[in-house]
Amino acid sequence: MKLSGKKILVVGLGKTGISTAVFLKKRGADVIATDSSKDANLFDAANNLSKIGINVELGVHNPSSFMNSEIIVLSPGVAHTIDPVANAARCGAIIMGEIELASRFIKEPIVAITGTNGKTTTTTLIGKMLEESGLKVFVGGNIGNPLIDYIDSGNKADIIVAEISSFQLDTIDVFRPKVSVLLNISEDHLDRYPDFNAYTKSKMKVFKNQKENDYAVFNASDKYIFPVAEDIKCSKLPFFNHTAANNYNEYAKITDDRIVFNLSKDFAVINQEAADPVDVFEGNYSLPFSAINLLGKHNMENVAAATLASFAAGGNWTGIKSALKNFTGLAHRIEYITTINEVKYYNDSKATTVDSVIKALEVFNTPVILIMGGRDKGSNFGLLADTVKKHVKRLIAIGEAKEKIKSALGDKVDTILSDSLEDAIFSASRSAESDDVVLLSPACSSFDMFKSYAHRGEIFREEILKIAKTAGND
Repeated sequence: MKLSGKKILVVGLGKTGISTAVFLKKRGADVIATDSSKDANLFDAANNLSKIGINVELGVHNPSSFMNSEIIVLSPGVAHTIDPVANAARCGAIIMGEIELASRFIKEPIVAITGTNGKTTTTTLIGKMLEESGLKVFVGGNIGNPLIDYIDSGNKADIIVAEISSFQLDTIDVFRPKVSVLLNISEDHLDRYPDFNAYTKSKMKVFKNQKENDYAVFNASDKYIFPVAEDIKCSKLPFFNHTAANNYNEYAKITDDRIVFNLSKDFAVINQEAADPVDVFEGNYSLPFSAINLLGKHNMENVAAATLASFAAGGNWTGIKSALKNFTGLAHRIEYITTINEVKYYNDSKATTVDSVIKALEVFNTPVILIMGGRDKGSNFGLLADTVKKHVKRLIAIGEAKEKIKSALGDKVDTILSDSLEDAIFSASRSAESDDVVLLSPACSSFDMFKSYAHRGEIFREEILKIAKTAGND
């Protein structure tokens, strides 16, 4: 792709936008970077970009900058439907995201992971499985390391493992993963998409450019994926739970106590030399839940998907088992914090969808005091009714969505409103009894009160540990 001399606008000055602007400038493009935010934290980044000859516009999107650009590269958080972008597209500008741009310069095979929930856990796990199998791996994308950074890093990988969001898939054109993974689809980002069908179509784009010799790993138990999976053109590697009806070979089946893999077909692997020749993508394997250090049936789906993807990408059973033995999950995902007076505290701040809260609650068989709320993403909180009624003894709602949450669930469970996360934690700890669980699982984004879901989770952890210290549990 020729970039020298091209007028290119980079929209959004987060980590990805900054990396993209620098990448383009190095290749001789005439670059402008823009961000509508007036956040003072952007000033340092703007100054650094200006020093290398990149024009920066902060606080407003200048329509002329969009209209005069030949190519517009969007950061993941920027919708391709905003007026300046849409107007420029109508006038002939090429619109793409950083994932699309990076893929045109990456020669190594890509494993792309998407889904409403579980992306980061599965992406991380695949990376570890492939590393333990002897491959050199770059893990990036929506997980925090922009793919564009790999190109100039000087570190040669055998394979790229990338978490991909629906926003990033919205603007792909030729992006083609060798192995794609679709974990699940449930209601999310309905504040950005016109309807759920549009969101589903966005997720399915991960398969768009794959060919016959590529691989698609997908959840055949998911009611939104199953009906459209027939349209996938490459080799299909479905996983499903034992209660699901399906029309596929049983490549990975989740039973009551284990995952059973049937890989009897001799599939080609991407990097045959890196794999153990007697332990290639072929054979039958049984993986008991007891060998997996993760909570919840949803995580068994993540493990099934990661294992299939890893085999397809050149991993081996020895490396996969080694990775699973050492992997205990990620922060902010049903993360155990501590026990205080026989009450267990869990941080699930990453749960920003209704479906992820349902899955978190189903992990516990003792009463839960649930702290929930934040900025609503157009969610239907009523979908939580049955699960909340079964698992939750008290619901504490916070943030901008607290009144909507109480309206949807207040007749199903004792519900109170709190003005802050700290107040909610205090109320939860005061009312919790022996064997209860206090769970932060918001079903909302964090941006009404916090910088990110991680910031929210860190505050939760800090407050819980303060209580533990006061109680003499340190």
